[in-house]
Amino acid sequence: MPLVVISDVLSGRRRVYFGWWLLAASVGAMALGSGTSFWAFGFYVRPLEQEFGWTRAEVSLGFSAALFVSGLSGPLIGRFIDVRGPRTSILVGTVLTALTFLLLATTNSLWQWYAYSAVNAVARQMMFFIPFMALIARWFDRRRGIAVSILGTGFSLGGFIVVPFVQLAMESLGWRATLVASGGAVVAVFLPIGLFIVRNNPAEMGLSPDGARDADGTPSRPRAIEGVTLREALHSPLFWALSFGFMLFFYGMFGWLVHQVPFYESIGLSRRTAATIVSATAALSIGTRLLVGVIADRITRFEYAVVGLASTLLGAMVTLSISTSHAAIALFLVLWVIGTAGGPMIESLLLTRAFGVKHFATILGAVVVVETIGQILSPTVAGAIYDATGSYDLALEMFIGTFATAAVVFLGASKLRRPYEPSMTE
Repeated sequence: MPLVVISDVLSGRRRVYFGWWLLAASVGAMALGSGTSFWAFGFYVRPLEQEFGWTRAEVSLGFSAALFVSGLSGPLIGRFIDVRGPRTSILVGTVLTALTFLLLATTNSLWQWYAYSAVNAVARQMMFFIPFMALIARWFDRRRGIAVSILGTGFSLGGFIVVPFVQLAMESLGWRATLVASGGAVVAVFLPIGLFIVRNNPAEMGLSPDGARDADGTPSRPRAIEGVTLREALHSPLFWALSFGFMLFFYGMFGWLVHQVPFYESIGLSRRTAATIVSATAALSIGTRLLVGVIADRITRFEYAVVGLASTLLGAMVTLSISTSHAAIALFLVLWVIGTAGGPMIESLLLTRAFGVKHFATILGAVVVVETIGQILSPTVAGAIYDATGSYDLALEMFIGTFATAAVVFLGASKLRRPYEPSMTE
């Protein structure tokens, strides 16, 4: 932001676009939501193994069951968001998520672990990923790339800030109390944000996306939200190419996310060291995600950037499969941080450009159904490989193959026609 603009803001001559305040609150929500779920998954593996005698594959299947149910619910939740608005979804989802965290803390059998994980995942789907992506897509247009990338830093902050607290709670209180604390933290953060900050779109406040103003300096007339329907998207080859690409991309990412802590422990590192590595990785990814956002606003086909990200993750896995020395792990972390820079942002950046914003949440929910197939299989398959072989070597080779295929698929998607063309009358 130019110094003169900063001066105007500080002096009160220029008001800050409300979308930026909304984005700041959303980053905090993303940090807590990801830190108590995605980043924390790996910390529950060994405690559950030790207390109940379950195999690693059986524990991992709980995460897979959760993803399966939440994936199937994606289109319904997306439709709910498009009709009722992200705010209602966030508020309802917050209450349900807190309750299901308490339910998870009562787990005493394997079927309960599967069932409670599933209902928790559906509740989190309502309050977390889809509604906040839809929200920011509505509030930003020309600056959507940088806005979504800033939102993505919340995911990184979850690993950097929240994970150490999860690890500390796990060591001092145990896994059950950690789940209870996670539910309490969700209510303390998400409810105030949903009640007092979140607004469904700029038009509710008489604003336009990005805070656009007319030549006389007055706010531009709020314009209609545009985009193709889910039915139209489903008839597009691009939808299926992107969905398959996402499935492969997140197969590798999520599989590693669940098993990274057990992997580090399997090569002789302590859980505390593993937690430090996870936090450091998350911290380093903040800068790269912002860079991806800047790049996204400057290139026409973001698919090319995703090809580069998938190729970098391929290199990261190759590095780790060759050696687990300190130098190799350091090189792996550099490549992993760069490769995951797109993270959860790539769906929003690709889908809104291809299909518009009007039905974005519904379309994203449909894409989640496809990509969830990979997320369901990945942790369980990786866990089964470890159970059968006593190492993650074959799992690393599996991830190498999926990232390589993802790069090819996104390259092909970059050649396909986009169904949505923005209105020229805006």
